[in-house]
Amino acid sequence: MIRLAKALQAWGTPEFSAALKQEIKELDAALLPLQQGLSASSHVVDNKIDVMVISASAEDDAIHAKAGIFYAGITPGCSCADDPTPVDEVSEYCEVELTIDRKTAQATVALAES
Repeated sequence: MIRLAKALQAWGTPEFSAALKQEIKELDAALLPLQQGLSASSHVVDNKIDVMVISASAEDDAIHAKAGIFYAGITPGCSCADDPTPVDEVSEYCEVELTIDRKTAQATVALAES
């Protein structure tokens, strides 16, 4: 379950984007659809991510935000002793759509449609 309480508290203030970015960066990467967003590699590297808030709007019951996520992926070889494939990190980017419940701060996140 994802809760974005700090972002909810900051809604309507200049601090909203910073609060949302920070909370997304603190999430376990497995809670984000990063694997589905890969375009140049095959596995997500579970290390730091960076976040850019693209847009945000609100309805009576929810806040909707779109964010870009910068992260890394790899395409591992076969793990054979003579495998010449280097395991280099590749920069990846995907956009996600978040919906934050205005009463509970529970959030859902999905890969944005391109």
